[in-house]
Amino acid sequence: MSMYATLEEAIDIAREEFLEASADSSKEDETPSVQQFSLQKYVLQDGEIMWEAEFQAEENDATETMSFRTGEAAQAIFDGDYDETELRLEWQEENTLHEWDEGEYQYEPPLDTEEGKIASDEWDAM
Repeated sequence: MSMYATLEEAIDIAREEFLEASADSSKEDETPSVQQFSLQKYVLQDGEIMWEAEFQAEENDATETMSFRTGEAAQAIFDGDYDETELRLEWQEENTLHEWDEGEYQYEPPLDTEEGKIASDEWDAM
């Protein structure tokens, strides 16, 4: 699992990883077709927000991230034709994972620590 501080960086790295993975199966002059874009937002214990993104060639491929866009919408994001602000606004906060212990995530923020309270307050403010 690779998380990045910005949504743009997460998408760029996901695009590079998809191109590398599909290089063997696609022709040199052919752009690989994307059918699914998956995304995950994380809030770490210190309140820092991180993103993970992934492109898949087939819809419903198994992934650790939430399926966010499929078909033409996924291909548009892959092609760089997206508005980052719009993606952020469309993200459903109940799908955000919060770090409880190092490497352990849940959908609810921990409230028993100062960092957890700060993260929860930041989450509620968004």
